[in-house]
Amino acid sequence: MNEAEAIERLRRFATDPAARGLADDAALFEGLVITHDSIAEGVHFLPGDPAGSVGWKLVAVNLSDLAGKGATPAAAVLSLTISSDSIWDEAFLSGVEAACTSYSLPLIGGDTIALPDQAPRVFGLTAIGRAGPRTPSRGGASPGDRLWLVGTVGDSALGLAQLLENRKAAGLLVDSYRQPIPQLAAGQALAPHASAMMDVSDGLLLDARRLAAASGCSAVIDLDTLPLSESFTAERGDGLEARLFAATGGDDYALLAALPDGLDPLTLSLPLETSIRAIGNLEAGGEILRIVSGSEPVALPEVLGHEHRGNPASPVAGRF
Repeated sequence: MNEAEAIERLRRFATDPAARGLADDAALFEGLVITHDSIAEGVHFLPGDPAGSVGWKLVAVNLSDLAGKGATPAAAVLSLTISSDSIWDEAFLSGVEAACTSYSLPLIGGDTIALPDQAPRVFGLTAIGRAGPRTPSRGGASPGDRLWLVGTVGDSALGLAQLLENRKAAGLLVDSYRQPIPQLAAGQALAPHASAMMDVSDGLLLDARRLAAASGCSAVIDLDTLPLSESFTAERGDGLEARLFAATGGDDYALLAALPDGLDPLTLSLPLETSIRAIGNLEAGGEILRIVSGSEPVALPEVLGHEHRGNPASPVAGRF
């Protein structure tokens, strides 16, 4: 069973309106935005990653889902697995604490279990946010809307690639992979105006396809417009191959928003130095996702991003 099949099975009984048909990143329940993300060793982080960065990442990936809904962090519940390595566990909790403190996210409870020796570490966090005046879903976009991206793509995937090549690699790309920064303030500014919005975590092309499918539209992404950091282009360049790598790598924790044509997000109260760029548009009919470069169509890559599948292979170890 893969991720899509599992979600389809769950839809049979996840019928409360708060679930939004399981077609979104979070539930909307009585004015609260609720999300849950898990991270697993060998899937979302490497065994050699610093424990503190793993704790930070667990909190940040959940906050990124709240950012995609324009919510304000309110509380969190932690699912904690402890091991025989008390030093590692303490450093992990310090990372969780640092992230919760940085984003004013109170920890209000959770559960703790002990793992057998040598078992991969798995952690979960439920983040609860207060909904703003409007909570955009993945659906709701219309043909003619423009697609905007907050943040850059490719840094985290390239940082992971560096670590897989050299476990002692360091620098801004590795930092992006290990300690993502959720776009909370930008999400709150965009949410009242967005037809649809979500965070980009599994790969831009895959997530753009999800948004378009949920909205009943066709998404057209212009690869030439993708925002790439100076660190990324210095390492990988900015050609078509590099841009396809960035568009499919995942772990970006950027925001993808569909905004009505004619609305300039730079006129909104975005945080200073926010990186936001138009990367495409939504159309009626046709394939759910198309990509272009230099105004010419580009064949979709075989893999659009990362989807969990029921097999023992490690997605982290096998992605590059």
